[in-house]
Amino acid sequence: MTNKKYDVVALGELLIDFTENGLSEQGNPLLEANPGGAPCNVLSMLQKLGDKTAFIGKVGNDGFGHLLTKAVQEQGIDTTGLVYDNDVHTTLALVLKKENGDRDFAFYRNPGADMNLKEEEVNESLIASSSIFHFGTLSLTDESVKKATQKAVKVAKENGLTITFDPNLREPLWRSLEEAHEQVAWGLQQADVVKISDNEITWFTGMDNYDEGIAFLQKEYPNLKLICLSMGGDGSKAVYRDVHVAYPAFLQEATIETTGAGDTFCACMIHTVLENGIDHLDEEKLKEMLKFANAAASLVTTKKGALRVMPTKEEVETFIENFKR
Repeated sequence: MTNKKYDVVALGELLIDFTENGLSEQGNPLLEANPGGAPCNVLSMLQKLGDKTAFIGKVGNDGFGHLLTKAVQEQGIDTTGLVYDNDVHTTLALVLKKENGDRDFAFYRNPGADMNLKEEEVNESLIASSSIFHFGTLSLTDESVKKATQKAVKVAKENGLTITFDPNLREPLWRSLEEAHEQVAWGLQQADVVKISDNEITWFTGMDNYDEGIAFLQKEYPNLKLICLSMGGDGSKAVYRDVHVAYPAFLQEATIETTGAGDTFCACMIHTVLENGIDHLDEEKLKEMLKFANAAASLVTTKKGALRVMPTKEEVETFIENFKR
């Protein structure tokens, strides 16, 4: 896509998502250890779209940490920037499905290796040799990893990278929602592009009307060139300067869980920015982006997990072609 060594470098959490997978003969819940963490889900989808990616983060020097490294490498993601912690275990999350299909998260992360990434462990040359730097707020919850993230963003800016941001709010991981709000605000100040969900924009702006929420972000953060809003079953919106585009969701009965849908959408957004450049988007390109991103996200909801099951470009295009509204 570009003449840089990497198209996208992401920094953040890499963890094991324990997801429900039926019951044992004794009636106990069976849990599957899925590789998880939003940044690598995003990178995995970008790899499927033909982009070159690398990850910066930390896992424990334990069985789960090595399992995660292998899973990430299998997707073609460069792990030069992944470091091991000899003292702290790999972060774990228990993901339980609510009756309405939404997810309930319980994290085993106090401490967890991902929050222990230090600023001196950030691989600056990886960032310098990329076109886009992507991050979220799970790497802003604790002092050590926050400093590492701030340093990475600084290096990205110094090297002229486009910066993409996904708040990806996980309430249980914050000491207070006030602190979460502060860090999301910091992330928004750094970014050129943001992908935000419907519940996040309402929480952050205090506005129930999404268009008003987007207008608020545009006014408060004039650095944001592209704002994408994912609304689950209600589809998505993109606002680029004064161009507003919306596209409906691809709803299907085969949906089993929503893990990774937002990350898949986010990757398709980043891919569009990569292909066209942040200053060369228009209504037609944004509409195509939302259509493709919504379809890709819909496909992921029909599979368990996320990292290992991202669809190919051809699978998404075929799905769009055959979809009946």
